[in-house]
Amino acid sequence: MSSTAPVTVAVDAMGGDHAPAEIVAGAIQAADELDVAVLLIGREEEVTPLLPGGTAPPGVELVDAREVVAMGEDAAAAARTKKDSSLVRAAQAVREGKAQAMVGAGNTGATMAAALLKMGRIKGIARPAIAVPIPVPGARPQLLIDGGSTVDCTPEWLVQFARMGREYARTRLGVDEPVVGLLSNGEEPGKGDELRKAAYPLLEKVDGFTGNVEGRDLMHAGVDVIVADGFTGNVALKSLEGALRATVTLVFGVLDSTPEAKEAGKVVTPLLLAAAEDLDPDTTGGAALLGVNGVCVISHGSSSARAIVNAIRLAAECVDTRVVGRLEEAIDAG
Repeated sequence: MSSTAPVTVAVDAMGGDHAPAEIVAGAIQAADELDVAVLLIGREEEVTPLLPGGTAPPGVELVDAREVVAMGEDAAAAARTKKDSSLVRAAQAVREGKAQAMVGAGNTGATMAAALLKMGRIKGIARPAIAVPIPVPGARPQLLIDGGSTVDCTPEWLVQFARMGREYARTRLGVDEPVVGLLSNGEEPGKGDELRKAAYPLLEKVDGFTGNVEGRDLMHAGVDVIVADGFTGNVALKSLEGALRATVTLVFGVLDSTPEAKEAGKVVTPLLLAAAEDLDPDTTGGAALLGVNGVCVISHGSSSARAIVNAIRLAAECVDTRVVGRLEEAIDAG
């Protein structure tokens, strides 16, 4: 972290399946353990009882906001009309310089819309994209971009996603020359729908582009940035999550199936749990929304306190490493 004043992160206390309790607990823990200050934005009467002694601890400031954006609300309408919602007020805090980053675990579309409305776009970027870290066993993570921000894309937007993802991989993953692949239904250049066929020759002009990659290349070393439209990327992401859950159920079901397996499980289970730590989404905490003119981290809806701590950590690190400025430079140079 910076040796100067700590980064201030605005946190939507009311967004997420376990809000406000888990969000508040995570914000308090982050302020205590990390070199950050937290603006905790939400309904005062719901948040205050969750604070130690009913008082905001050092490093935490409670900001009262009367409205809440529900998970199922129309994203654009909520961002425009609910000006006193915890989500919109968090984005407004970044715009006004009261915070340098925001974290939200609620309605993803509304979080993106609020960030766009209040922060604006980086010059040269048509649409933002969510850069989702994908764990790779035994290796550094990959980035999947877009994870669901922009469902309908043009070929030119995919090129912008590739350039942003590549620069973000340099910043977050420490890769000097990230390898970029286009998610398609085959490796050959002619594979894919009309969007991918049109994007391919444009992506060939992007440094590090290796060609098409397939779904089986996710969670495997070799490609650092996997580019997709938001629809395809989100389907791929949710498919991975479902497959991992099914695998966990299968493995632990086998280990509990017979007396012999249970004995083996006493040795194997702790090892499996340790290995699975890298696959837990709470470990990363959230994904950065790239392309907006400010730092916005979107955490998953079922975020625990631990996930919020790590989302706040990510947001602060994005500020300290000048992610937005580096993306601007990458787009200008592109």
